[in-house]
Amino acid sequence: MPFHVEILRTRHRLHQRGTHRRHRPKEVLMRITDVRTILLTGPSTNERWVVSAKRQRTAAFIEVHTDGGLVGVGETYAGYFAPELVGPVVDYVRPILLGADTTDPAVLATRMRRCLVYTARVGVAAAILSGVEAALWDLAGKAEGVPAYQLLGGAKHDKLWAYATGGPSPWPPDELKRKLDRYLELGFTAFKVSSGYRSVADNRSVVPRPSPNEAAEFEAEKVAMMRTHVGKQVGIMLDGHMGHRSGKASWDLATASAVLAALEPFDITFFEEPLAYEDPDEYAELTRTSPIRVAGGEQLSTSDEFRLWMARDAFAVAQPDASWLGMSEFVEVGRLSAERDAAIASHAWSAGVGVMQNIHAAFATASTLVVEIPPDAGELHTLLWGDNLVIRDGYVLPPEAPGLGVDLSEGIKERFPFQPGMEEFVSVPGKTLRS
Repeated sequence: MPFHVEILRTRHRLHQRGTHRRHRPKEVLMRITDVRTILLTGPSTNERWVVSAKRQRTAAFIEVHTDGGLVGVGETYAGYFAPELVGPVVDYVRPILLGADTTDPAVLATRMRRCLVYTARVGVAAAILSGVEAALWDLAGKAEGVPAYQLLGGAKHDKLWAYATGGPSPWPPDELKRKLDRYLELGFTAFKVSSGYRSVADNRSVVPRPSPNEAAEFEAEKVAMMRTHVGKQVGIMLDGHMGHRSGKASWDLATASAVLAALEPFDITFFEEPLAYEDPDEYAELTRTSPIRVAGGEQLSTSDEFRLWMARDAFAVAQPDASWLGMSEFVEVGRLSAERDAAIASHAWSAGVGVMQNIHAAFATASTLVVEIPPDAGELHTLLWGDNLVIRDGYVLPPEAPGLGVDLSEGIKERFPFQPGMEEFVSVPGKTLRS
């Protein structure tokens, strides 16, 4: 197939899927000269209630260097779970970028995914490619002098409601109230905390027994307390974390249904991951019958995966993560959501670059309801986004800096050297979770 025909067909497919950009990147005369993986380890957060659960975190970044001196930076959320896997995938696709006759992110992302069609159809390899693609969007924005969301279709919002993502619910209740007060002091008008609780006394996570009545009674009492404490104007979201809980800590459909029904009086914005990602039909049944909007999808790694779930109306609120499935894929999930009368709530628990990827993609997505923000963020966040993440009166404002508006300086790299064993979910036999 002639090369120019291949590109035209690629662009046609992107247009058909709804990811065609109103403002295509200009063909700037520059060539990609290097693609590098940067692994770092730094503070997970400054928030003391989260630090008790996880003090340090790992993060993986990709740099795309050019002969004109511009450098694009992206992040893959895979660096939080499997940092050592990132480098080999980036090394594998490096020749595609070094030999490219274009820097167009959509074209190069299509080539990389085609080359890894078996290994990156879904899963961690797809997530790693998302970090490479983000670096290309950052590069394109810098080359044109515009924020990345302008290249993804333009801003669909003047501002976006933001919620503080709170992790565990500290216990006893007075500790949870102190945590909520801190979020309000930081200027948030919405927050999310997990189901169950974490005992401050012994730092132990507790999930009520997975019987419908017991779980529903506990969560309803906890949410009633929170609603009374923060008032009617503050948004409350809960996270079941059932995407990674198992055994006695995992809810079945009956338990999830009972919990969500019990929360109806308290005006909950959504309930995230009330079930494991095992049966989209169960999710669809819960979404159909629940008085609370059911949210999920953070573990899904492509828009095609989301399509399978959303065709069943499994989510009332879909939660793509632009550092996991990609910025253009995020916008595609937003299009799918709009078709199904669903909303988008970005998932963002990556480091500072990934958070900005999600913000740019969320602004380019008309169906975005709310964006997730790490509150009291640590330096592996704040030093990267600098002054480019602006939250005012509980809303994120559109970033103004070119590209993603991030800075991965040499000083940051030297300050936070990579330390193996800090990734998430390694506290299993044969692996040791370090603090």
